[in-house]
Amino acid sequence: MGDVEQIGSFLSSRRGRLRPEDVDLPYFGTRRRVPGLRREELAQIAGISADYYARLEQGRLENVSTEILDAVATALQLSPDERIHLHNLARPPSPADLVEPNSPTLRPALRVLLAALEFVPAYIIGHHTNLLGWNRAAELVFGIDFAELPGERRNWTQLVFLDPRIRALFADEYPALARQVATDLRLRIGHRPGDITLTALITRMRAASTQFDELWTSHDVNDVAFGTYYIEHPELGRIELDYEFFSPIADPGVRALVTYTAKPGSRTEQALRTLIERDRQS
Repeated sequence: MGDVEQIGSFLSSRRGRLRPEDVDLPYFGTRRRVPGLRREELAQIAGISADYYARLEQGRLENVSTEILDAVATALQLSPDERIHLHNLARPPSPADLVEPNSPTLRPALRVLLAALEFVPAYIIGHHTNLLGWNRAAELVFGIDFAELPGERRNWTQLVFLDPRIRALFADEYPALARQVATDLRLRIGHRPGDITLTALITRMRAASTQFDELWTSHDVNDVAFGTYYIEHPELGRIELDYEFFSPIADPGVRALVTYTAKPGSRTEQALRTLIERDRQS
């Protein structure tokens, strides 16, 4: 059985965003104390009994079939990412989820790769969003000497929610960044429900950041592997960077290589090149 609290909260939150009129369903009565579909309404759409669905929201998933989970996912109008998340939550945790897979050092070839991306800010993160490696371009763009950070703070989730430099850098884009990080972490815990280190990170973040806690309790999930951010750099001004997550990587402790590239021939590309070359000569 998966994580009881997470499964129940996730199903309840998705049920709460649907209304009877969204699914062409008549009301059971007229008064509603809370928004969203009632359990019996959702069960009717999914083709299961109300009692059985209630057990699912209680995390009682003994022998639940893939077909039942798919029926519930369809009734809840889950997105593809949310559907995968539900199935991940329902599976038993693997023994591999209970161990710390991250190595304190990267393979030399991965460090060479980061260095070769001379004009492309890039870093490598582990399964707990810890920064395992980065290049000089990333330090110059984000304005952070990652090597000087204490080990526990060398973590992308903590930097996004607890370091004011990241908030200032992303400016108007910050809410989108914060949501992207939180919803991705929600997916991670679905993939690794027994991961003690990941669970501890989430607990710390909920206590340390009201914004993270609000995003976490929304139960939104979204596997965003690419996009564009406009960053307000103190030296370069407003720059446009396309980010990309490259995953998986063969190393068991590595989650992804993340790159930020400028469009060819753009002002951002020239500004980045000037910044990096000036730093190299200093």
